[in-house]
Amino acid sequence: MNFTAGAEPGRNPNPGPGDNAGSIVIVLHQAGSSAGRVGQWLVRHGYRLDIRKPPLGDPLPKDLSGYAGAVVFGGPMSANDDEPYVHREIDWCGHCLQQGVPFLGICLGAQLLVRALGGLVNSHPDCHAEIGYYPLHATEQGNALLPGWPAMIYQWHREGFTLPDGAQMLATGDLFTEQAFSVGPSAFGVQFHTELTEAMMRRWLVRGRARLGLPSAQQRQAHMEGRMMYDAPIRDWLDRFLKVWLASDQRRIMDMSERKTA
Repeated sequence: MNFTAGAEPGRNPNPGPGDNAGSIVIVLHQAGSSAGRVGQWLVRHGYRLDIRKPPLGDPLPKDLSGYAGAVVFGGPMSANDDEPYVHREIDWCGHCLQQGVPFLGICLGAQLLVRALGGLVNSHPDCHAEIGYYPLHATEQGNALLPGWPAMIYQWHREGFTLPDGAQMLATGDLFTEQAFSVGPSAFGVQFHTELTEAMMRRWLVRGRARLGLPSAQQRQAHMEGRMMYDAPIRDWLDRFLKVWLASDQRRIMDMSERKTA
């Protein structure tokens, strides 16, 4: 299975029992969506991408025991939408936690995880949006997990979330306080977008240009200038974070421990 910038790999429609040992479930929400730099990084490190698009009718895998992780990306819909596939995704996020598979929710994906944990997803009380580059502040827990968080991060959202019970805050923002959190040792949610390639950013700025008029949204030039100034530390953080995330798989840690004591 191959991944190239601007294209998406297919998936094996009939995987065998051992076919998912190095696979990551990738949940996308539009026909033309891409896993971006996250997908590129995973393929570069030897993982296969099992892409599912629930709004287009793709089912989500029930048995995750053979998967190395699951990533749920963003989309134009809301985690509060009363759509059957949204409800199924919320339930599936909880299912991932129950099975102990490393989970990463990005933007909408983080909000779906919040809903699965009983938290709330709401618009800003003053109708502000974060579209562009905004300050990010790592918490003590965030720095303990991974030192060196970027000071500015790329955003594209107008809804935020409350920190669910049992979750640990890893990073905060100025307009939307809750920006990154963890649940247990291997489930993470981030409001921001580290996965964007430059091509993806340009597409979003064209297709989503109407949103640039929302309160606190930045104009196109600020996005492009921000990328030149802030993208290098974001890319570095993503590389280090994905390593920490995949290494947090408690199933693998327990298996290795059992082998040593056998």
